Amino acid sequence: MKFATKLLHGTSCFDPVTGAASTPIYQASTFHQADLDRPGAYDYARSGNPTRHALEEAIAVLEGGARGFAFASGMAAISSVFMLFSAGDHVVVAEDVYGGTYRFLTKVLSRMNIDVTFVDTTCVEAVERAVTPRTRGIYLETPSNPTLKVTDIAAVCHIAKAKNIIVIVDNTFLTPYYQRPLELGADIVIHSATKFIGGHSDVVAGLAVTKDAELGEQLYFIQNGMGAVLGAQDSWLVMRGLKSLKARLDVSTQTAEKIARWLANHPSVAKVHYTGLEGHPGHQLQSRQASGHGAVLSFDVGSRERAKALFDRVTLPIVAVSLGAVETILSYPAMMSHAAMPAAERERRGITDGLIRLSAGLEDADDLVRDLEQALEGVEAALSESKSKAFSGA
Repeated sequence: MKFATKLLHGTSCFDPVTGAASTPIYQASTFHQADLDRPGAYDYARSGNPTRHALEEAIAVLEGGARGFAFASGMAAISSVFMLFSAGDHVVVAEDVYGGTYRFLTKVLSRMNIDVTFVDTTCVEAVERAVTPRTRGIYLETPSNPTLKVTDIAAVCHIAKAKNIIVIVDNTFLTPYYQRPLELGADIVIHSATKFIGGHSDVVAGLAVTKDAELGEQLYFIQNGMGAVLGAQDSWLVMRGLKSLKARLDVSTQTAEKIARWLANHPSVAKVHYTGLEGHPGHQLQSRQASGHGAVLSFDVGSRERAKALFDRVTLPIVAVSLGAVETILSYPAMMSHAAMPAAERERRGITDGLIRLSAGLEDADDLVRDLEQALEGVEAALSESKSKAFSGA
């Protein structure tokens, strides 16, 4: 089956008991056991719930993995996966990961005597140099958030396999529609399902998929032991959003490319980060290892003052923490997604005070361009007026 068909028929498209076209919400915390010697498939909702199980099966099929897991948030998925490691282990991590991941690694995982080395994973040689005899995992985010750096997943996996190291990939930006890291050699793939998979700004969720059953058993032990599971209602919401993933991303990606190309030619924009642009350093690699470039881009307007002025003037995008929704979302990484990262670290990674992240939604692309155009023109006018008043006052 092709991806669009898998979204609707990859596991079961109707409830086998009632024939309902939508998986029921099993709003139950516990399940009756008819025979103590032959327990049923479900006993307690932390350990398993039919609604959550349906979602976990669906994401495993889409990613081409053995086991899927649904967590209470993207960070719950990420932190649970890192619990696969033990005191004394070492993990190599992409230097420009999501700020919440950075915070967990530097403030929580470090207390457990698990060492982390941040490297520029776009340089495969740098990844190889960072590996030590204690290295047990490599964690990638590609394209990265928010500068969209691209890592060669297959090349990193080649290094890892020779040393029995597991590779974990955050696939939130591209989803299994555009990129399937397990097929490129990765062992675990993670999603913040709050974003494109859920897609409607109405649920917080995380997903993880393991390539093989043995690793799946280890992650299930952690999921069940820590208990950061996704509830039945939220599992149903994620499944509902998942059904329209391809249709939404087709539109949003086209819009993102149009906006990126327009911004790249605007005199007020210093730099645009979007892998769909031929001038992007990772364009060719992204085109080889994925089938699309996604709906997220970022652009630099030069300063916090200019960024603030633009946020004050846009009328269509919402200014918010998150991405991947039906509405276009503008975010300010320095104070939102990467606020947990020290300013010096942000600057070193290219997350400047003038950087703005845009996640394209389902609005008309021309309307969004017009809105950004008037906002950028307003920024220049406002700054000119401010400078004029300052000069007059002097």
